[in-house]
Amino acid sequence: MSLIPPVLLVGFGKMGAAMAAGWREEGLSPSVAVDPMMPPSHDPDLAVLAGGLDVPAGFTPAAIVFAVKPQQAAETLPVYARYVGQAVFLSIMAGTPIARIDALLGGGAQVVRAMPNTPAAIRQGITVACPAADVTQEQRALCDRLLRAIGEVAWTDDEALLDPVTAVSGGGPAYVFLLAELLERAAIEQGIPPELARLMARKTVAGSGALLAASTEDAATLRRNVTSKGGTTAEALAVLMDEAAWPAAMSRAIAAATARSRALAG
Repeated sequence: MSLIPPVLLVGFGKMGAAMAAGWREEGLSPSVAVDPMMPPSHDPDLAVLAGGLDVPAGFTPAAIVFAVKPQQAAETLPVYARYVGQAVFLSIMAGTPIARIDALLGGGAQVVRAMPNTPAAIRQGITVACPAADVTQEQRALCDRLLRAIGEVAWTDDEALLDPVTAVSGGGPAYVFLLAELLERAAIEQGIPPELARLMARKTVAGSGALLAASTEDAATLRRNVTSKGGTTAEALAVLMDEAAWPAAMSRAIAAATARSRALAG
């Protein structure tokens, strides 16, 4: 397979670094990352620069990837307006609509909005992406390749879905980690030594996720497979699945996160 064409990565935090690592594994043409918090580097494969104005005039990226916090968009994006008409802009900024990104770039930009999640760090992420109407098939294919380097990709033409996507899969790893945290705490409360409690909680969550990924059965069926009538698991699930417990709490949590994503749009 040919090398990924040159990329200009704006933001080299956890997600930006995960994406860059995935691209390098795929084979990346000489590219540039911009992050004022990172020490400058002149790595020939991925040079790290302090600011957008430091990008060499001769560098011609095929894609500019915005991996900065949405609160930084207004001060960060206009610097890259000079690439409008030359490259596709791929944004992973939560709650930042395509129209706002285009406006900050001065108009006329080809923008793809996407929401990955942190399992991208081990190339197990899930990303949902939405292209603007004027994004070409070639540009969409490039963005798809950039995102597939960190996991699976699903596409939608309905940008409004990106807000609940952010709530469900974008924030989802935090909810899973919370489950492991609470399992560990509950185990300790029942007298299990802390080290064993942590091992049990982590392996149970990780192993269950692996089983879910490998199985063709849905989550509800896998849950029922663990649950014997009148048994210990059924007793626990009676508490967790009470309408006022997990079902209601999860619905409220996702609704709150979705509303926050929409609020970030300003």
